[in-house]
Amino acid sequence: MKKIYTTFLALLVCSNLLAQGWPSNYGGVMLQGFYWDSYDATRWSYLESKADQLSGYFDLVWIPQSARAAASTSMGYDPLYWFSNYNSSFGNEQQLRSMIKTFRDKGIGTIADVVINHRGNATSWVDFPAETYNGVTYQLQSTDIVRNDDNGATKNWADANGYSLSENNDSGEGWDGMRDLDHLSANVQTNVKAYLSMLLHDFGYAGFRYDMVKGYSAYFTGLYNQSAQPTFSVGEYWDGNPATVISWLDGTKADGAIQSAAFDFPFRYTVRDAINNSDWSRLGNSSVMSNSSYRRYAVTFVENHDTERRSNAAQDPITTDTLAANAFMLAMPGTPCVFYKHYLARPNEIKSMIDARKTAGITNTSDYINLKSEKGCYANVITGSDGQLVVVVGNVMGYIPASADYKEILSGTKYKYYLSRNAETVWADKPSGEYNQAFGLRLTALSATDDASIVYTLDGTTPTASSPVVTSGASVTITDDCTLKAALLVGGTVGKVITRHYTFNKFEPYDIHIYVNTDQVGWSNVNFWTWGGDGTHAPANTSWPGDKETTTTVIDGKNWYAKTYRINSETDCVNFVFSTGSGSPQTVDVNNINGDTFFEISSQTEGGKHQVNIIPASIAQATAAPATATVDIYSIDGRLIRKGTPGQDLEQQAQGLPSGLYIIGKKKLVVR
Repeated sequence: MKKIYTTFLALLVCSNLLAQGWPSNYGGVMLQGFYWDSYDATRWSYLESKADQLSGYFDLVWIPQSARAAASTSMGYDPLYWFSNYNSSFGNEQQLRSMIKTFRDKGIGTIADVVINHRGNATSWVDFPAETYNGVTYQLQSTDIVRNDDNGATKNWADANGYSLSENNDSGEGWDGMRDLDHLSANVQTNVKAYLSMLLHDFGYAGFRYDMVKGYSAYFTGLYNQSAQPTFSVGEYWDGNPATVISWLDGTKADGAIQSAAFDFPFRYTVRDAINNSDWSRLGNSSVMSNSSYRRYAVTFVENHDTERRSNAAQDPITTDTLAANAFMLAMPGTPCVFYKHYLARPNEIKSMIDARKTAGITNTSDYINLKSEKGCYANVITGSDGQLVVVVGNVMGYIPASADYKEILSGTKYKYYLSRNAETVWADKPSGEYNQAFGLRLTALSATDDASIVYTLDGTTPTASSPVVTSGASVTITDDCTLKAALLVGGTVGKVITRHYTFNKFEPYDIHIYVNTDQVGWSNVNFWTWGGDGTHAPANTSWPGDKETTTTVIDGKNWYAKTYRINSETDCVNFVFSTGSGSPQTVDVNNINGDTFFEISSQTEGGKHQVNIIPASIAQATAAPATATVDIYSIDGRLIRKGTPGQDLEQQAQGLPSGLYIIGKKKLVVR
């Protein structure tokens, strides 16, 4: 799959003159793989575990800015490091690289959130970290900050403290709170170009999502992309006027070619206003997507981390009918970007919408025609490379296409899909994915031949004319993990094969064991302050500093304070702050722990808080005992669990042990 995916990207580059901002005739769908404060639910390790579920549906996953930010817990929009520190609130560098590689191997490109309008400082208003990458040291200077940053407040501070800023004012809109960078500076350009090249060629990102591009001239997005040559680039030009967004797109041109797509905020506001005002005719309002000359560069969305409902009254979410909103978006041209919260709420419905889009062959440049536009009902027909898809939203009975031409394939609250019969394929009404119980799978023949039947297999083999056969509309019962392959059978000839993978959720809760060593700091007790995950991990002592542990267990000659926690679901995890005494001194936050882990409290501090060295238990497994040694197995508190068996290796001797940590051959053994 990796070779196929790499070749596919290479073909996109060659056929689109290095993509020119975004590939033409692109049929992919993007997932915004996070929401505001989604530190637990979208950590790198968890997203990686969902690669199989996302593959085949989402071609791109956009993740937050992935380097260490200025704040210890951050969504990444206060960037501090670019090259050297990738221990973020979502995971560490190893986990990030592993996720990107797994996604790539599954045919999914990872989109980096690139925040270069502004940057955080190390200690003062105007200093930035020096970072060495590939033998070159990169560092921004005070003279890389625009002269009018923070409406002149930065210059006042710089003048008073003996620093100089750039002589240039901001080339875009200003933003208070962090230092706005001067992109006219040669040093800024050198740093940004090296940073983007590293993201693409070292980390393996597929492209960029540029944050807050109103903050600097569109020219620089074109300049940076012409240097980096990403296949995918999309700018967050937050504006509801399609003409203004299109003007930004034109501003990114280099050698006469647009260098980036843009998020289609006009489309988003059109959908929000239609739904929130119960006036579906507003879906016909103009957007970047509705402009046939620019829809290639429209990345459509109906909600994101900035517009979703949050405590901030400035947010303006869609208040109802989010499935209908997604149904409309996923049927239309442009490149749709699904919001992660919407996907988590209704994964199978959204996957079915994507199945319909891809079955019809709809791309970012497909054409469409309006069929009905009234306050109560709106309907379009979109022409793809393999068929036509009719989407009806609002009162779904307000428009019904001729049955001779279309078949209904999907419906829900205030939305309905019809696919043209000449698609000559099979429709399965359940998408690939994970299910909790057995279900009936309805198979529909989409064919101009009235008596077309369907052949199928459930073992992943290609169906033949002699495979099990059902009539159109019949159901097949799915009871266990399987791979469905189905195809039309017309006149004894087997047609195009569709594939669906079905699995059943078999998650079982398990215990994790947490060990804390304080040798470097000399603490005589440890307080465990815990939170996060499914909400069941608050300390028994709910007042800071949490639960105090004063007794230790000796492992490998070291004293460890130990506690056990229950992990209740795939998304569950525990976050920690360790402290001593009445809560001071304390450590930095340790996030997203869902397995046995050894923590060493470091004497080194960060912002007055002790750093923590994390050693996953899997790294500390027993290795020293001879492979067939006769050794007894003990619990960590010294109880004999099992006498050793002569002639058995360690793995055999550990068979049947419950999950946990054991001492075998005077070494730690983790059993999962």
